Amino acid sequence: MTAQRSLFRRTSVVVAASAAALALTACGGVDGDRAHGGHGSSPTASATPSASAGAGSTAPGGENNAADTAFALGMIPHHRQALEMARLAPTRAGSAEVKKLAEEIEKAQDPEIRTLSGWLVAWGEQVPAEGSGHGGHDMAGMMTAEEMDGLKKSSGAAFDKAFLELMVKHHEGAVAMARTEQAGGAYGPAKEMAGSIIGSQSAEIARMKSLLGAG
Repeated sequence: MTAQRSLFRRTSVVVAASAAALALTACGGVDGDRAHGGHGSSPTASATPSASAGAGSTAPGGENNAADTAFALGMIPHHRQALEMARLAPTRAGSAEVKKLAEEIEKAQDPEIRTLSGWLVAWGEQVPAEGSGHGGHDMAGMMTAEEMDGLKKSSGAAFDKAFLELMVKHHEGAVAMARTEQAGGAYGPAKEMAGSIIGSQSAEIARMKSLLGAG
């Protein structure tokens, strides 16, 4: 019995010593982590980098750059002029095809103007004033004041021919602007709109050239 009690006491001492050593090791690990800024196995520390990974974004589509701003600033007056041309067609065009095309242009570009204006406001930029960009030299494909006056004074087949010729040139300018945005822009939604403009207006260019050829 004496030998058993002695063995039990020795076992208890060993167990207690082991527990104390484990406790000291755990404390040392925590203190070591604190000494190095709290990094290590802490769940909070490991989650911090991922939580701050998207901190630079200012909008759902990401940050914009100078090319995105130039695209919006240029495309708004460009689209406005296309709408001005399209809104002449219902009372002046002689061809039902030209009237239909003008209606489709208005339906596509009017919402895009609103979207582009919203981006500029979000970016802290000034939305171009109504009537800007009519000098004919600001952007590719823009009509001069003289060309617009001539279109307004025409009707029937003469209007159809002038409208199609001028709108082909106008669309080609918009496609060029959109390609510049796709090449240099950073804002996802703007690049997506540029791709849509390239696709839709290229198809309309082919359609208008076909109507001119048929005439």
